[in-house]
Amino acid sequence: MKEQLNGLGLAFPGDTWILNLLLVVAVVVALDLLAGHLLRRAERMANTTATAWDDALIQAARQPLRALFWIVGLTYGVSLARTDLHLPELGLIKPLREVGVVLCLAWFLFRLIHHAATGVVRMQETRGEAVDHTTVDAVSKLARIVVVVIAGLMILQHMGFSVAGLLTFGGIGGIAVGLAAKDLLANFFGGLTVYLDRPFSVGDTIRSPDKVIEGTVEYIGWRHTRIRAPDKASIHVPNALFSTIVVENPSRMTHRRLREVLGLRYEDAPRVEAIVADIRALLEAHPGIDGNQAIIVNFDAYGDSALNIFILAYSPVTARAAFQALKQELLLAVGGIVARHGADFAFPSRTLYMVEPAEADTQAISRQAPPDR
Repeated sequence: MKEQLNGLGLAFPGDTWILNLLLVVAVVVALDLLAGHLLRRAERMANTTATAWDDALIQAARQPLRALFWIVGLTYGVSLARTDLHLPELGLIKPLREVGVVLCLAWFLFRLIHHAATGVVRMQETRGEAVDHTTVDAVSKLARIVVVVIAGLMILQHMGFSVAGLLTFGGIGGIAVGLAAKDLLANFFGGLTVYLDRPFSVGDTIRSPDKVIEGTVEYIGWRHTRIRAPDKASIHVPNALFSTIVVENPSRMTHRRLREVLGLRYEDAPRVEAIVADIRALLEAHPGIDGNQAIIVNFDAYGDSALNIFILAYSPVTARAAFQALKQELLLAVGGIVARHGADFAFPSRTLYMVEPAEADTQAISRQAPPDR
């Protein structure tokens, strides 16, 4: 073996490098086994806590940490052998080790992002809280993009490239790309605003008084949001539009408003006060009306054909179908109150005054008589 290596022009003073390499491998194996044991114990302790972050941290570190031990250990062992073997090619070991460390760190962050997102969703579902899967997925993707960009720049730096020059060139190129794709970038940042501010989520029903937009949100992407209209048509809205319009989100309302104006006949004027009192008592006692909110029942105005009664109340029932059923129940009860008092609802009417024929002739003759001379 020695003669063959010497024939190739390699100095081979001894077997020290082999022993050093074997020693390094033994140390790495010991560290690997120790790290695995400590991580298993830490995982058992983390399972007893309520937070999901410690579980995500341990699960994310398991494989990248062990890979890091082997990369650092083996490259260190090979670098020790470089002096004995006099191989200039082994000078690449140091930058390769640094690149390996960066890749292990990026791998760890990728796994941490994944396990953290999964743990947060699972924890919220266990507590019975609403989970916004779209936002969690979007934030996870954005975090992964940041990790890739930073890791790529660090790798280029360790490989000897000038990151400062690359960033300068990227800044100039970014201006050109931004001018050419400003609409695309506007939609991207509009989507980012939607993800961070969360004015609505998938499944919410939204509408805009500024644009003809109304329906249920089905998908939120980086470029557009897909909304299913009440007529089941699919509406694709660019995300940049949400930065300039008003968006109403009825799905997040705390109460629904009951607002009605009832008109009674003018001949029912003596009964108005009693009817108003009974309607107010009905609303105050009904379980579908929130007594902590304003309840207004008053005689409001003398209308053209009716005596107007104004009704205002708030219900904690926010589902549209359930609220419509509650509203029907209350309106029928109000109709029963009006009927019990012997009153009735008014409707638009016109009064025609008829003149007797004889009186009409007399009035006509008096108008036709010539004036006295």
